[in-house]
Amino acid sequence: MVEVKLGAATATRIEESYEPNFEARRFFPDWNADVVRQHHDWLVPNHYDEASGFLKLSIHSWLLKVGGKNILIDTCVGNHKPRAYRPMWNMMETPYLERLATAGVKPDQIDMVMCTHLHVDHVGWNTRLDNGRWVPTFKNAKYVFSREDYEFYQKVDSDPEKGPANGGSFRDSVLPVVEAGLAQMVSGAATLDEHLKVEPAPGHTPGTIAIKFEADGEKALFCGDILHHALQVYHPEWNSFACLDQDNARKSRRAALEHCAGSGALLMPCHFGAPFTCHIDHKGGGFAPRFSGNF
Repeated sequence: MVEVKLGAATATRIEESYEPNFEARRFFPDWNADVVRQHHDWLVPNHYDEASGFLKLSIHSWLLKVGGKNILIDTCVGNHKPRAYRPMWNMMETPYLERLATAGVKPDQIDMVMCTHLHVDHVGWNTRLDNGRWVPTFKNAKYVFSREDYEFYQKVDSDPEKGPANGGSFRDSVLPVVEAGLAQMVSGAATLDEHLKVEPAPGHTPGTIAIKFEADGEKALFCGDILHHALQVYHPEWNSFACLDQDNARKSRRAALEHCAGSGALLMPCHFGAPFTCHIDHKGGGFAPRFSGNF
Protein backbone atom coordinates (compact mmCIF):
# COMPACT_ATOMS: atom_id res chain seq x y z
CA MET A 1 0.00 0.00 0.00
CA VAL A 2 1.48 3.34 -1.08
CA GLU A 3 1.02 6.27 1.29
CA VAL A 4 2.14 9.76 0.28
CA LYS A 5 2.64 12.59 2.79
CA LEU A 6 1.31 15.96 1.66
CA GLY A 7 2.03 18.32 4.51
CA ALA A 8 -0.30 17.31 7.33
CA ALA A 9 -2.37 15.24 4.89
CA THR A 10 -1.87 11.73 3.56
CA ALA A 11 -2.93 10.18 0.26
CA THR A 12 -3.15 6.38 0.22
CA ARG A 13 -3.43 4.33 -2.96
CA ILE A 14 -6.39 1.94 -2.85
CA GLU A 15 -5.75 -0.66 -5.53
CA GLU A 16 -8.43 -2.39 -7.53
CA SER A 17 -6.18 -3.97 -10.17
CA TYR A 18 -2.66 -3.67 -11.55
CA GLU A 19 -1.86 -5.84 -14.53
CA PRO A 20 -1.14 -5.75 -18.27
CA ASN A 21 -4.57 -4.74 -19.54
CA PHE A 22 -4.48 -2.80 -22.83
CA GLU A 23 -2.53 -3.51 -26.00
CA ALA A 24 -0.13 -0.58 -26.27
CA ARG A 25 -0.43 0.00 -30.01
CA ARG A 26 -4.22 0.07 -29.79
CA PHE A 27 -4.35 2.22 -26.68
CA PHE A 28 -1.97 4.83 -28.11
CA PRO A 29 -2.28 5.32 -31.88
CA ASP A 30 1.21 6.93 -31.86
CA TRP A 31 2.86 3.96 -30.13
CA ASN A 32 6.08 2.72 -31.76
CA ALA A 33 8.90 0.32 -30.99
CA ASP A 34 11.48 3.10 -30.79
CA VAL A 35 9.80 4.44 -27.67
CA VAL A 36 10.25 1.09 -25.93
CA ARG A 37 13.94 1.01 -26.82
CA GLN A 38 14.47 4.59 -25.68
CA HIS A 39 12.74 4.18 -22.31
CA HIS A 40 13.31 0.49 -21.66
CA ASP A 41 15.29 0.98 -18.45
CA TRP A 42 12.28 2.35 -16.53
CA LEU A 43 9.38 1.24 -18.72
CA VAL A 44 9.80 -2.51 -18.09
CA PRO A 45 8.36 -4.19 -16.07
CA ASN A 46 6.20 -1.78 -14.07
CA HIS A 47 4.75 0.22 -16.95
CA TYR A 48 4.89 -2.14 -19.93
CA ASP A 49 4.74 -5.90 -20.35
CA GLU A 50 7.21 -6.64 -23.13
CA ALA A 51 6.12 -10.24 -23.71
CA SER A 52 2.50 -9.38 -24.46
CA GLY A 53 2.93 -5.87 -25.84
CA PHE A 54 0.40 -4.65 -23.27
CA LEU A 55 0.58 -1.55 -21.13
CA LYS A 56 0.65 -2.28 -17.42
CA LEU A 57 -1.89 0.18 -16.10
CA SER A 58 -2.97 0.43 -12.50
CA ILE A 59 -6.59 1.10 -11.60
CA HIS A 60 -6.77 2.68 -8.18
CA SER A 61 -8.35 5.35 -6.02
CA TRP A 62 -6.61 7.87 -3.83
CA LEU A 63 -7.82 8.11 -0.24
CA LEU A 64 -7.01 11.63 0.91
CA LYS A 65 -7.05 12.27 4.65
CA VAL A 66 -6.92 15.94 5.54
CA GLY A 67 -8.39 18.11 8.28
CA GLY A 68 -10.27 15.21 9.81
CA LYS A 69 -11.99 14.38 6.52
CA ASN A 70 -11.75 11.26 4.37
CA ILE A 71 -11.92 12.03 0.65
CA LEU A 72 -11.94 9.35 -2.04
CA ILE A 73 -10.75 10.37 -5.49
CA ASP A 74 -12.00 8.24 -8.41
CA THR A 75 -13.66 4.91 -7.64
CA CYS A 76 -12.42 2.39 -10.21
CA VAL A 77 -14.66 -0.23 -11.92
CA GLY A 78 -16.54 -1.79 -9.02
CA ASN A 79 -17.82 -5.27 -8.23
CA HIS A 80 -20.75 -7.09 -9.84
CA LYS A 81 -20.96 -4.57 -12.69
CA PRO A 82 -21.99 -6.08 -16.06
CA ARG A 83 -19.32 -4.90 -18.53
CA ALA A 84 -19.48 -7.54 -21.27
CA TYR A 85 -17.88 -5.15 -23.78
CA ARG A 86 -14.69 -5.18 -21.66
CA PRO A 87 -14.29 -8.78 -20.36
CA MET A 88 -11.52 -7.98 -17.89
CA TRP A 89 -13.92 -5.61 -16.09
CA ASN A 90 -17.04 -7.76 -16.39
CA MET A 91 -18.61 -8.83 -13.08
CA MET A 92 -15.44 -8.16 -11.13
CA GLU A 93 -14.83 -9.53 -7.65
CA THR A 94 -12.01 -7.65 -5.95
CA PRO A 95 -11.25 -6.94 -2.26
CA TYR A 96 -11.35 -3.18 -2.85
CA LEU A 97 -13.41 -2.38 0.26
CA GLU A 98 -11.16 -4.61 2.34
CA ARG A 99 -8.16 -2.63 1.10
CA LEU A 100 -9.96 0.57 2.02
CA ALA A 101 -10.51 -0.85 5.50
CA THR A 102 -6.81 -1.72 5.75
CA ALA A 103 -6.14 1.98 5.13
CA GLY A 104 -8.27 2.66 8.20
CA VAL A 105 -11.55 3.78 6.63
CA LYS A 106 -14.95 2.15 6.29
CA PRO A 107 -17.42 3.20 3.57
CA ASP A 108 -19.61 5.11 6.04
CA GLN A 109 -16.56 7.17 7.09
CA ILE A 110 -16.00 8.67 3.64
CA ASP A 111 -16.97 12.36 3.69
CA MET A 112 -16.49 13.18 0.01
CA VAL A 113 -16.10 11.28 -3.25
CA MET A 114 -14.58 13.15 -6.20
CA CYS A 115 -14.76 11.80 -9.74
CA THR A 116 -12.35 13.43 -12.17
CA HIS A 117 -14.71 12.34 -14.96
CA LEU A 118 -17.54 9.88 -15.46
CA HIS A 119 -15.90 7.03 -17.38
CA VAL A 120 -16.59 3.47 -16.29
CA ASP A 121 -13.28 2.94 -14.46
CA HIS A 122 -13.65 6.09 -12.35
CA VAL A 123 -17.18 5.71 -11.00
CA GLY A 124 -17.67 1.99 -10.29
CA TRP A 125 -17.45 1.89 -6.51
CA ASN A 126 -19.81 4.86 -6.26
CA THR A 127 -22.47 2.19 -5.85
CA ARG A 128 -22.82 -1.37 -4.63
CA LEU A 129 -25.43 -4.06 -5.23
CA ASP A 130 -27.96 -4.39 -2.41
CA ASN A 131 -30.83 -6.86 -2.87
CA GLY A 132 -30.80 -6.34 -6.62
CA ARG A 133 -30.57 -2.53 -6.44
CA TRP A 134 -27.64 -0.21 -6.97
CA VAL A 135 -27.24 1.98 -3.88
CA PRO A 136 -24.54 4.51 -2.93
CA THR A 137 -21.57 2.75 -1.34
CA PHE A 138 -20.58 5.84 0.63
CA LYS A 139 -23.92 6.91 2.03
CA ASN A 140 -22.57 9.73 4.20
CA ALA A 141 -20.50 11.33 1.43
CA LYS A 142 -21.11 14.13 -1.01
CA TYR A 143 -20.16 13.00 -4.51
CA VAL A 144 -18.52 15.72 -6.60
CA PHE A 145 -19.38 15.38 -10.29
CA SER A 146 -18.66 17.67 -13.21
CA ARG A 147 -21.96 19.12 -14.42
CA GLU A 148 -20.58 19.23 -17.97
CA ASP A 149 -19.77 15.53 -17.89
CA TYR A 150 -23.07 14.65 -16.24
CA GLU A 151 -25.18 16.53 -18.77
CA PHE A 152 -23.16 15.20 -21.70
CA TYR A 153 -23.54 11.55 -20.66
CA GLN A 154 -27.14 12.05 -19.61
CA LYS A 155 -27.87 13.08 -23.19
CA VAL A 156 -25.93 10.12 -24.58
CA ASP A 157 -27.71 7.75 -22.22
CA SER A 158 -31.15 8.94 -23.27
CA ASP A 159 -30.38 8.51 -26.97
CA PRO A 160 -31.59 5.03 -28.02
CA GLU A 161 -28.97 4.92 -30.77
CA LYS A 162 -26.04 5.82 -28.47
CA GLY A 163 -26.97 4.67 -24.96
CA PRO A 164 -26.46 3.24 -22.49
CA ALA A 165 -23.65 5.66 -21.72
CA ASN A 166 -20.21 4.39 -20.75
CA GLY A 167 -21.06 0.73 -20.98
CA GLY A 168 -23.95 1.09 -18.54
CA SER A 169 -21.95 2.77 -15.78
CA PHE A 170 -23.94 6.00 -16.04
CA ARG A 171 -27.06 4.07 -15.05
CA ASP A 172 -25.66 1.84 -12.33
CA SER A 173 -22.88 4.02 -10.87
CA VAL A 174 -23.92 7.66 -11.40
CA LEU A 175 -27.71 7.97 -11.54
CA PRO A 176 -28.32 6.16 -8.21
CA VAL A 177 -26.09 8.72 -6.49
CA VAL A 178 -27.98 11.63 -8.07
CA GLU A 179 -31.34 10.06 -7.23
CA ALA A 180 -30.24 9.66 -3.60
CA GLY A 181 -29.54 13.40 -3.42
CA LEU A 182 -25.83 12.91 -2.75
CA ALA A 183 -24.39 14.58 -5.87
CA GLN A 184 -22.66 17.95 -5.74
CA MET A 185 -22.37 19.26 -9.30
CA VAL A 186 -19.49 21.60 -10.09
CA SER A 187 -19.18 23.72 -13.20
CA GLY A 188 -16.05 25.58 -14.19
CA ALA A 189 -13.41 26.39 -11.59
CA ALA A 190 -14.52 25.91 -7.99
CA THR A 191 -12.98 26.04 -4.53
CA LEU A 192 -14.32 23.21 -2.36
CA ASP A 193 -12.45 24.02 0.83
CA GLU A 194 -9.14 25.47 2.00
CA HIS A 195 -7.26 22.51 0.50
CA LEU A 196 -9.10 21.53 -2.67
CA LYS A 197 -9.87 23.28 -5.92
CA VAL A 198 -11.18 21.90 -9.18
CA GLU A 199 -10.48 23.33 -12.61
CA PRO A 200 -11.87 22.38 -16.01
CA ALA A 201 -9.54 20.14 -18.05
CA PRO A 202 -11.72 19.15 -21.02
CA GLY A 203 -10.61 16.82 -23.76
CA HIS A 204 -10.60 13.26 -22.50
CA THR A 205 -14.24 13.91 -21.70
CA PRO A 206 -16.13 17.21 -22.03
CA GLY A 207 -16.19 17.77 -18.29
CA THR A 208 -12.92 16.27 -17.06
CA ILE A 209 -11.65 18.16 -14.01
CA ALA A 210 -8.19 18.60 -12.55
CA ILE A 211 -8.17 18.41 -8.74
CA LYS A 212 -5.61 20.72 -7.16
CA PHE A 213 -4.58 20.16 -3.55
CA GLU A 214 -2.45 22.18 -1.14
CA ALA A 215 -1.68 21.80 2.56
CA ASP A 216 1.18 23.30 4.56
CA GLY A 217 2.86 24.42 1.35
CA GLU A 218 2.76 20.91 -0.19
CA LYS A 219 0.94 20.66 -3.50
CA ALA A 220 -0.51 17.82 -5.55
CA LEU A 221 -2.51 17.43 -8.74
CA PHE A 222 -4.95 14.53 -9.03
CA CYS A 223 -5.16 14.21 -12.80
CA GLY A 224 -7.48 11.29 -13.55
CA ASP A 225 -7.13 10.49 -17.24
CA ILE A 226 -5.56 13.77 -18.30
CA LEU A 227 -2.57 11.43 -18.36
CA HIS A 228 -2.95 7.64 -18.48
CA HIS A 229 0.69 6.62 -18.67
CA ALA A 230 4.10 8.00 -17.70
CA LEU A 231 5.17 8.01 -21.37
CA GLN A 232 2.73 10.88 -21.93
CA VAL A 233 4.98 13.05 -19.77
CA TYR A 234 7.60 12.71 -22.50
CA HIS A 235 4.93 12.78 -25.21
CA PRO A 236 2.09 15.09 -24.14
CA GLU A 237 0.89 15.05 -27.74
CA TRP A 238 -0.11 11.40 -27.34
CA ASN A 239 -3.82 10.81 -26.84
CA SER A 240 -5.43 7.53 -25.96
CA PHE A 241 -8.15 5.93 -28.06
CA ALA A 242 -10.64 7.15 -25.42
CA CYS A 243 -9.96 10.90 -25.71
CA LEU A 244 -13.08 12.46 -27.21
CA ASP A 245 -11.67 15.88 -28.08
CA GLN A 246 -8.13 15.35 -29.31
CA ASP A 247 -7.02 18.99 -29.40
CA ASN A 248 -8.35 19.91 -25.97
CA ALA A 249 -6.99 16.69 -24.47
CA ARG A 250 -3.50 17.75 -25.55
CA LYS A 251 -4.00 21.29 -24.21
CA SER A 252 -5.24 20.04 -20.84
CA ARG A 253 -2.39 17.53 -20.58
CA ARG A 254 0.22 20.17 -21.27
CA ALA A 255 -1.42 22.56 -18.79
CA ALA A 256 -1.30 19.87 -16.08
CA LEU A 257 2.37 19.19 -16.76
CA GLU A 258 3.21 22.90 -16.78
CA HIS A 259 1.42 23.31 -13.46
CA CYS A 260 3.38 20.48 -11.84
CA ALA A 261 6.73 21.49 -13.32
CA GLY A 262 6.21 25.13 -12.39
CA SER A 263 4.76 24.73 -8.90
CA GLY A 264 6.39 21.53 -7.68
CA ALA A 265 3.01 19.86 -7.31
CA LEU A 266 3.21 16.08 -7.11
CA LEU A 267 1.40 14.40 -10.01
CA MET A 268 -1.11 11.88 -8.63
CA PRO A 269 -2.46 9.80 -11.53
CA CYS A 270 -5.02 7.00 -11.38
CA HIS A 271 -3.35 4.65 -13.86
CA PHE A 272 0.44 5.05 -13.70
CA GLY A 273 2.44 1.98 -12.77
CA ALA A 274 4.76 1.78 -9.75
CA PRO A 275 5.72 3.93 -7.95
CA PHE A 276 2.36 5.46 -9.03
CA THR A 277 3.27 9.14 -8.50
CA CYS A 278 5.98 11.44 -9.78
CA HIS A 279 7.22 14.98 -9.88
CA ILE A 280 7.53 16.69 -13.25
CA ASP A 281 10.66 18.46 -14.46
CA HIS A 282 11.15 20.67 -17.46
CA LYS A 283 13.56 18.98 -19.86
CA GLY A 284 14.63 20.78 -23.00
CA GLY A 285 11.45 22.00 -24.59
CA GLY A 286 9.38 19.33 -22.89
CA PHE A 287 8.99 17.39 -19.65
CA ALA A 288 10.32 14.36 -17.82
CA PRO A 289 8.94 12.40 -14.85
CA ARG A 290 11.00 12.24 -11.67
CA PHE A 291 10.15 9.11 -9.75
CA SER A 292 11.12 8.44 -6.15
CA GLY A 293 11.57 5.08 -4.48
CA ASN A 294 12.02 1.76 -6.25
CA PHE A 295 10.22 1.13 -9.53
